[in-house]
Amino acid sequence: MNSEQNSTTHMIFVRCCFGYAVSGMAVLVIGAILPSLMREASLSYALAGGALSMMAIGNMLASFFFPVLVQNLGTRLSITLTSFMVPICYFLLTLLPNIGLIYLIMLAAGIARGSITIINNMTVNVISHSSAKSLNLLHCSFAVGAFLAPFITALLIGNGLGWRSAMYMIVVLSFASACSYATMDYQATEQSAAGSQEASRTSSVEDRSFLKNFSFYCIGLLLFFYLGTENCINGWFVTYLQNTGVMSETFATTMVSVTWLTIMIGRLVCASLSKRYQKSTLTLINTIGGGVCFVILLFASQLPVITIALVGLGFFLAGIYPTCIADAGQYTKGSALGMSILTAISALGGIVTPQLIGSAADRVGILAAFGILALNAGVMIVFALVNFLKNHKSAKRQTTAA
Repeated sequence: MNSEQNSTTHMIFVRCCFGYAVSGMAVLVIGAILPSLMREASLSYALAGGALSMMAIGNMLASFFFPVLVQNLGTRLSITLTSFMVPICYFLLTLLPNIGLIYLIMLAAGIARGSITIINNMTVNVISHSSAKSLNLLHCSFAVGAFLAPFITALLIGNGLGWRSAMYMIVVLSFASACSYATMDYQATEQSAAGSQEASRTSSVEDRSFLKNFSFYCIGLLLFFYLGTENCINGWFVTYLQNTGVMSETFATTMVSVTWLTIMIGRLVCASLSKRYQKSTLTLINTIGGGVCFVILLFASQLPVITIALVGLGFFLAGIYPTCIADAGQYTKGSALGMSILTAISALGGIVTPQLIGSAADRVGILAAFGILALNAGVMIVFALVNFLKNHKSAKRQTTAA
């Protein structure tokens, strides 16, 4: 019986990893095909930035929309409906509809992406009994997809097949992923959810002391600026690198893949180091390293320097989000409200920043507009430093009291 159960659990994990890898490809392919989409659809930087922001809005709305859907329709039907939105949305995008429909398509794709993220994390968390190793592997699968999408897109465009061929590839893969979610076993997850609801009804009032904790908001604001930077890398980086004039669109797309490869490596390294160093220390190191690499990238004009800066940027940015979420755990203490607030604050950064960069690019050009992200990097360092000092001051006080 145990052998059969382990086999079922393993297959569920593999399906979640496959779905997350496809989700990573679906997210990054948008940035890879954005220059071509802007040319064919005659989109300004502001309009294209709005499309990227709509996907981020959809991703945030999924946090409120998907749980309600699950409560009313059940897990299987809810994820089936939302995951099938991806191939439909991406196929419609290849038809180049008007900008209003493009915005609706991106919003729907964002809701689908957020729903897939929720179901993956929830399912793997249940079947692995909250194993950090399993969750790290799950998130690495997203990075694998994010690495592959720009690379494959560059090959397809470079061989004259055009950006639509990359979109059709995602349509096929996301359809297969949706079929996988539709036929997956959700019994264990639903039983866990039922148990959690019963526990919540019998538990005492939730601890909300984090609402008065400055460090909680410090981490939230750090993630606000981080997610804004990450979404701009996902959406605008190919366009930015192409406009530097030192590399082709194909090479620029490939470099985004390289960045995600180093993000994957960086997350594994950060997960290993988290056992030896405080989370606030790792966050400070990562924000400083990321900031230095980003400034070098902005001022570099030679291809080798740009390449090195991109590799360093991916490596240092990799561990910021998961480490901050883990660090905030000491304040939220398992509170769903706390995690929702933290997610909402960070999601707002991912919504506002791409639109801000797009609007600025129409006025001063994409190269100058990217300088705004240098401000993001600087503010991230400030919040990371404040969090580091407060954590170490608190640790020192506890040691003295002991």
